[in-house]
Amino acid sequence: MASCGSDYQVIVVGGGHAGCEAALASARLGCKTLLLNMSLDAVAQMSCNPAIGGLAKGHLVKEIDALGGEMGINIDATGIQYRILNTRKGPAVQASRAQADRRMYAERMKRVVERFPLLDLKHGVVTRLVVKNHQVGGVETMEGIVFTAGAVVLTTGTFMRGLIHVGMSNYPGGRAGEPASVGLSDFLRSLGMEVGRLKTGTPARLDRRSIDFSRLEPQYGDDPPKPFSFLTKKIDRPQVPCHITYTNSRTHDLIRSGLDRSPLYSGVIKGIGPRYCPSIEDKVVRFPDKDRHQIFLEPEGVDCAEIYPNGLATSLPPDVQKAFLRSIPGLEAVEIMRPGYAIEYDFVDPIQLYPTLETKAVDSLYHAGQINGTSGYEEAAAQGLIAGANAALKVKGGQPLVLGRDQGYTGVLIDDLVNLGSREPYRMFTSRAEYRLLLREDNADQRLTPAGYAVGLVPEARWQLFEAKMESLQRGNERLREVRVSGADRETSERLNLGELKNGASLLELLRRPELAIKDLLFLDATLSDLDEDVLNQLDISTKYQGYIDRQLEQVERFRRTENVVIPDGFNYDRLPGLSAEVQEKLKKVSPRSLGQAARIPGVTPAAIAILSVLLRRG
Repeated sequence: MASCGSDYQVIVVGGGHAGCEAALASARLGCKTLLLNMSLDAVAQMSCNPAIGGLAKGHLVKEIDALGGEMGINIDATGIQYRILNTRKGPAVQASRAQADRRMYAERMKRVVERFPLLDLKHGVVTRLVVKNHQVGGVETMEGIVFTAGAVVLTTGTFMRGLIHVGMSNYPGGRAGEPASVGLSDFLRSLGMEVGRLKTGTPARLDRRSIDFSRLEPQYGDDPPKPFSFLTKKIDRPQVPCHITYTNSRTHDLIRSGLDRSPLYSGVIKGIGPRYCPSIEDKVVRFPDKDRHQIFLEPEGVDCAEIYPNGLATSLPPDVQKAFLRSIPGLEAVEIMRPGYAIEYDFVDPIQLYPTLETKAVDSLYHAGQINGTSGYEEAAAQGLIAGANAALKVKGGQPLVLGRDQGYTGVLIDDLVNLGSREPYRMFTSRAEYRLLLREDNADQRLTPAGYAVGLVPEARWQLFEAKMESLQRGNERLREVRVSGADRETSERLNLGELKNGASLLELLRRPELAIKDLLFLDATLSDLDEDVLNQLDISTKYQGYIDRQLEQVERFRRTENVVIPDGFNYDRLPGLSAEVQEKLKKVSPRSLGQAARIPGVTPAAIAILSVLLRRG
């Protein structure tokens, strides 16, 4: 083994969305950090769809931003279409989504990483870790170079023993055009970790010039576009439309005709695929009664010829892909620039992690992203930020950053992973959060910016902006309570269609009416009319939903009473009377940090929790 002659405090392996956030978080906390990637030209690549956000995923991006992360700022600088989803539903499930210029997104993130203080970006294929007495001390690359560090974060994506499938052909690769990582997953197995196999896929990339857009339905973004980052005031980049088309019965017949050469249906692929993002052949087989499926044609950039057909992930042979694509309206003469493919890869069951994302087998080793069995850029980036921050905090001797289920979707994500493990690619949904009315996109900064500032992720300048916003909210709430409309003010009553107000009403009381929005009341008070739009939106939501919010806050308080009962390290479950062998085994495997975490482990009964509660409260 050779030494590179340079020591680091934190090393991050893998320069994808998780790796970039992990490395930046570590450097923000003042640690000398190394980001190792297999290619210096493949940082923050959008391997699948060229978009950020979506249902529940937009919440994660807002939370990353609130904690001082980079993803929200990066998409605001490179986005080419923005939309708010679920606008007909309540604010808790409304979510932001933006198409990205794929090349610009990666290039900008790479510039941020390269120029960030205390952060080095270097080429390196890690094949093993330096581990002594269950403590990580660095990494070793394929060339035998050793980089030493006090903590290591693995964000390997789909590269560990990656195997790409196109029809019955397959070859090693982490994604199209890049090699797989060989050796690291075997080394993790040698440390006693449980390593599994998952699968994901991506559609063909289509040549824009061969598509008849006149036959397609255009889908335009919101005007004006709403940014992701709380720091972005306005999106001033040119915006472009996407287009919608549909498969048909002929498409489905052509897909069925190729199933005998499908690696998915011939048994070649062994890994488990994402349930909520199936391939087109999976859709056709599983839903035979559906005569069509919606397809979104998404541009990969403003000046890019590639079109991403969202909804057509496939691993069928190239000739079948071309045939079924040409049966779709608007794509009759389409040319494929790159065929779709499936990829199998190794992951490490996240039940072997603490809520800090540190492994239980090796001290100071952290995992984030698809190595934990998740899917999606946003899930990866959220884990990366937490893992990178906790690696740095561990090196510096600080208290870890652990988010609860009541604090954010990031907390829900990590809690689900470490308690439930992963048997299929995990995707975030709003339905996974029991307190989703509290975990809205609009209040992500109120929930998490104080936590980010407390550990050092949020800089002083941003904190001052946050405090100014909170002062505006307080001032707005005061004006809503103080300003009243007199019962004798018939002009205002008629303008707002209030009917008779015998005793008058405060603006707060008026705003509780479902037919009134805060913008309808601005003419009544100059202080309110001067507030920023995001502050007004917060005032509107918090007033209209106050009763429901109060109810969820009561639920959170009950939840915290069990969540805050700490289970000591090394707690001996074997000697507890009344616990079955099965419950003991599950508790020992997960090693819960609190009574609340123990209660969320599948198979741990309420009776077992009651026994634990009595013993823990007795000390």
